[in-house]
Amino acid sequence: MTKTELITVCGRPNVGKSTLVNALVGEKIAIVSSKPQTTRNRIMGVLTKEDTQYILLDTPGFIKPRNRLGDYMVNVVRESVTDVDVVLFLVEPVAEIGPGETALLEKVKESGVPAILVINKIDTVEKDKLLAVIAAWSQEFAFEAVVPISAKDGDGLDALMEEVQKFAVEGPHLFPDDSITDQPERQICAELIREKILRSLEKEVPHGTAVEISRFSERENGIIDIEATIYCEKASHKGILIGKNGSMLKKIGAEAREDMEAFLGAKVFLQLWVKVKENWRDSEVLLRNFGFTND
Repeated sequence: MTKTELITVCGRPNVGKSTLVNALVGEKIAIVSSKPQTTRNRIMGVLTKEDTQYILLDTPGFIKPRNRLGDYMVNVVRESVTDVDVVLFLVEPVAEIGPGETALLEKVKESGVPAILVINKIDTVEKDKLLAVIAAWSQEFAFEAVVPISAKDGDGLDALMEEVQKFAVEGPHLFPDDSITDQPERQICAELIREKILRSLEKEVPHGTAVEISRFSERENGIIDIEATIYCEKASHKGILIGKNGSMLKKIGAEAREDMEAFLGAKVFLQLWVKVKENWRDSEVLLRNFGFTND
């Protein structure tokens, strides 16, 4: 007998959703940065333990949309909290509940799906402060369980999985047991490049970028050739991305290549270009070209 469980991981930006999914899967399949809106698409992590396959849906942070890309991201979250077995509702260890969290919780309530409150980043506060956080959230919703964790340090993850496994249902595994994600390798490589942009640049520049892989091929000697284009919205942003004498683009490429080689288990020859596509975040055609589609 085998079991399968669909799990949505949701919450406000920067609560640690991608860090949690990576920690549970045991591999880096979702990019992480300190900036909000790092995750744009729903990313599926796959973890198979004994007879049960857990499929974790990492979602964008729930935000107030300011463009068509924002609308798309919010719609991804709304769809992701329905037709699953359980929702992991991630929050920070703060007793105050903001309007964004309230709005997201309403979506969870409407779905009728059982939810577990996951209080992340417990390594940043004294343990006695967690009681006030638990009390505040318990007044808002009847969660199936409350689990304090530190996704970064791995604390509480075993306890979380004990709660999660209660919602597994009998059925065939949806992926091969050695799978870790539904994302193709080229998509993960594109996201690794975007992660380095997010970590290297400030203000509005990184949020106005998209990455497209135009070539992904393996030579006979095992070296993988990857060519990618970074799209930005302004000519001034292009100059910042390239940097003086190409220094910033070289930095982004070197850091991305290192992660790609670790993920792919092979040497990578990476080439990067930068092009301007004005207001692409509000263009339905360009959003579709970059893979942001509700189909």
